Amino acid sequence: MIDISAELVTFLMLGGVFALVLTGFPIAFVIGSVSFIVGFLIFGPETTFHILYSRFYGLSLNYPYLAVPLFTFMGVILQHSGITKTLYESLYEALGGLKGGLAIVTVIFGTILAACLGVIAASVTILTLIALGPMIARGYNKPLAAGSIVAAGTLGILIPPSIMLVVYAPQAGLSIGQMFMGAILPGLMLSGLYIAYITIRCRLQPEAGPAMSADEITPFSAAKFVKLLKSLLPPVLLILAVLGTIFSGIAPPTEAAAVGSLAAVILAIIYKKFSWGLIKHAAIETLRVSSFVVLIAALCYAFVGIFMSAGSGEVVSNLILSVPGGKWASFAVIMLIVFLLGMFIEWIGIVFIIVPIFSPILAQLGFNPLWAGMMICINLQMAFQTPPMAMSIFVLKGTADPKLGLTMADIIRGVVPFVLIIMVVLILCIVFPGIITWLPEKVIGTTYH
Repeated sequence: MIDISAELVTFLMLGGVFALVLTGFPIAFVIGSVSFIVGFLIFGPETTFHILYSRFYGLSLNYPYLAVPLFTFMGVILQHSGITKTLYESLYEALGGLKGGLAIVTVIFGTILAACLGVIAASVTILTLIALGPMIARGYNKPLAAGSIVAAGTLGILIPPSIMLVVYAPQAGLSIGQMFMGAILPGLMLSGLYIAYITIRCRLQPEAGPAMSADEITPFSAAKFVKLLKSLLPPVLLILAVLGTIFSGIAPPTEAAAVGSLAAVILAIIYKKFSWGLIKHAAIETLRVSSFVVLIAALCYAFVGIFMSAGSGEVVSNLILSVPGGKWASFAVIMLIVFLLGMFIEWIGIVFIIVPIFSPILAQLGFNPLWAGMMICINLQMAFQTPPMAMSIFVLKGTADPKLGLTMADIIRGVVPFVLIIMVVLILCIVFPGIITWLPEKVIGTTYH
């Protein structure tokens, strides 16, 4: 065992993770190896094994995390149920005559998907397959087309049922249901501002998002309206099956996730897409995603155990609390750290590392835990859109047909305005905290200060 200061341990652990992440090694192995090596050096093998094992085992028994595989299974089944394409076509027929109409439909469709899936990769993949080709074929500006898909697809990690909120809430000692309610208005606000940006830009630059030609536009009719309602009915029913079960108090989120999985299977049967092959594919994909989440989560949880046991949590706390400018300056530092981490580390790693460290600091600064947690989750929207670790960008690039000629530069240029919009929403939530706390207060009756 080596006697070293808590400050040096902090530098070794955080610096080691950052340096090794840049090498391209999987984040789970990076975090696990750093925690094991540092723990072995300062605590010895017996204490280190005890800390790692107890935290790994404790997390594996955390009941709320059962919602992760259930929501993943629901999302995979829905992705192949057949309702998505019909809904997109109906929305396009209704709004395609507007300048930028196809991009607007993409955001609306992405918002609906977000309330059904909660899985970023699935949302971005569906939007890319359905929307990218038609937008580029109709002469849309490639960065605008790519940016609208990435931004709309990323809403799935914020708008309930969000896997990120399921993971975040137990770490911060918050109710998953409260976080679901707190995320609805910010998520819808982001969607609305995305649509406003596309509308304004396409009015100022009509060539960026051409409307449907006059001969393609058919008059709005009762039949078209009925088709739109029919296409909206399945996702509405699925949303009610999940969020309605939670908000009405019938069942907590974990059980509601099971209800949603059953509803997704029923929809697949109704649309004649159900097969044992689909169930097998969904089960394997659920196992893959859930294993990925649990492995990273457990190793990050173990990392934090070593980090806090070495006194590094107090080092970080003293550093942030000593920032000149009061509590808002300290809060700005925390948000900046989250933003920078999002450029290099997967969101799961960020949540499991920062929440146990930052939650006590935010409470000490006097911030409402629900509001502060939602601010971090909104901030993490940018983690999916800011290179080099930008999952939404890579999913879009990997799914896009090479014949479309979409480059990585096009995608990055396209996401910049949407990242700025996320920053605007963060500012609005600071000025008007009720955007986050109003709905939980109305539903639960608890006042958040």
